[in-house]
Amino acid sequence: MNKLLFIFLCFSLLPCLHSQSDIPYGNNPDAGKYFDSDGVQLYYETYGSGAPLLLLHGGVYGYIDEFEYLIPKLAEHYQVICPATRGHGKSEIGHEPFTYQQRADDAYQLLQHLGLEKVIVIGFSDGGYAAMKMAALYPDAVTRVVAMGVGEIPQDSRLGTSSYSAESLLASSKDYFESRLKLMPEPERWGECLQMLNELYNNALMSKETFEKITCPVLLMNGDHDQYQTVDALVSAYHQIEKATLSIIPGCGHVILYCNFSAAWDSMRPFLEIKE
Repeated sequence: MNKLLFIFLCFSLLPCLHSQSDIPYGNNPDAGKYFDSDGVQLYYETYGSGAPLLLLHGGVYGYIDEFEYLIPKLAEHYQVICPATRGHGKSEIGHEPFTYQQRADDAYQLLQHLGLEKVIVIGFSDGGYAAMKMAALYPDAVTRVVAMGVGEIPQDSRLGTSSYSAESLLASSKDYFESRLKLMPEPERWGECLQMLNELYNNALMSKETFEKITCPVLLMNGDHDQYQTVDALVSAYHQIEKATLSIIPGCGHVILYCNFSAAWDSMRPFLEIKE
């Protein structure tokens, strides 16, 4: 099977994996608020109490509700803060090109908005890259990072070209994306947003220039069959981050929290120093 088609099919299955949670994560009026980041209104939700923990979701298919299994576990020990990145769910798109530095800056602006000095950051896929970029740019604000579905992205290393479009996504998962569009404050700009995401995925780098600046402990977690990053790319990142720990979940692709939540949680829990 063509590799790009395989990647597309794997992500197209993600909507089918979501359970019917009693809590409407990502559209919860009891937990949701907005903050301003450089003139763009971004949405976030908070759950639980304790030390602050920032939870950064993935892109395109990703949103706050992808953490529906993880949020209640974390909320037993932390104040879990779940922002929606630009162009996802209830957040505005803005007009600047998407970058991982921009996402890190947005996350830091949320900390400033909430009056928080230090935070643990957990991110998946796009959110994992944003988490590492945030740790590099704001080392005094990030105490530790869990990054899932990531790896080194040096120049000329991509496995393929991203070409998401509204037409292709609606054709593959019509009900899912129509429900997403109902949340968006600017649904008429979704195609523009997807093009901005394509440009991010086709041009962003994540390598030594970021890794060498990270001083906090980092847990890198991937499935051994991740469709976006090879095990070699993950291990390369591991070797370049000073205080990195590595966890590879066997038999899983990109979305490890849905493939084997128990294994992912068992790797994450001791790193976060959660005793059960």
